[in-house]
Amino acid sequence: MRPCATQERRPGDGLPLPVLAWRHPRVRGGAGLCMGRTDLRSDPRVAKRVARRIQAAARRQGLPRVVVTSPLRRCADVGRWLARWGWTHRIDPLLAEVNFGRWDGHPWSAVPRSDWKAWERDFLHHHIGGGESMAQVLARCAAWQPDGAAVVVTHGGWLSAHRWLQRLDRLPGIEPTMASWPAPPPRGSGPHRLDALPAAAASFQR
Repeated sequence: MRPCATQERRPGDGLPLPVLAWRHPRVRGGAGLCMGRTDLRSDPRVAKRVARRIQAAARRQGLPRVVVTSPLRRCADVGRWLARWGWTHRIDPLLAEVNFGRWDGHPWSAVPRSDWKAWERDFLHHHIGGGESMAQVLARCAAWQPDGAAVVVTHGGWLSAHRWLQRLDRLPGIEPTMASWPAPPPRGSGPHRLDALPAAAASFQR
């Protein structure tokens, strides 16, 4: 197995610290939109509630008070709440949402059918809306390291990519398709444990 992270050990028991992820809260004005890199904010009260849940989970599990977030505000605002309460907040671009190119910020219903079909035909390598390919998203996910942090706030696309990579030991040589791609967890949900990735995940970093 390839570690998703080079993790510190828990004081006293020698066991590796888990890495726990939360998906960002629902954003204002984002209903029906392809969000991607569109940088809308969450309601501050909702972001604060997610931060409180993270704080409680970290306290229960004895995790370090270090959070790493995507640079997009719907994630980073949760980290900023934690920073107000004495946490270290780091931002990592590798945790950003999928770049959907010209689709970003537009209603999903406005995406031309021909664009959907092109992506469906080559789900892994097609550059979605002229932005990223899923292969590039998987490479970002496989390359990410927490460097001592045990709490992450990221996006649905990134969490789906991590779930796919975790399957590689059971599905060797199988490429993802639109039909087999894991569904994202609900907005604001967590913790989602980021278990160690199989060695095959390194192939996406080439």
